[in-house]
Amino acid sequence: MSSTTANADADAAVEVTEEAAEQALSLLDGEGLDTSEAGLRLFVQQGGCAGLSYGMRFDHEPEPDDTVTEHDGLRIFVDPASMRYIEGSVLDFEGGLQGAGFHVENPNVVSECGCGESFRT
Repeated sequence: MSSTTANADADAAVEVTEEAAEQALSLLDGEGLDTSEAGLRLFVQQGGCAGLSYGMRFDHEPEPDDTVTEHDGLRIFVDPASMRYIEGSVLDFEGGLQGAGFHVENPNVVSECGCGESFRT
């Protein structure tokens, strides 16, 4: 996993598995976005039975105060408020009979709801 950063906070930022990077880059290409500028925004929002939940979306470019990292060609954007909750996490892609999708492995989580969709730190 190679990482380049846009600011010093990225050393403890989110890591991305090779499979997750490949899947996200394929989706970015499918949306017609320029992968040299665009990226995947990972954020935390209020919601879910445990209090917080993850969100992801594609953005054309980072915001000025984002932590920006690059993993296997995929740019990840994380805002400062979200970074407090997900610093040190790993974004992975899982496939299987139950369905495929992205999954955040977060070492900061102290409890999760039963379905795994929300968490508390």
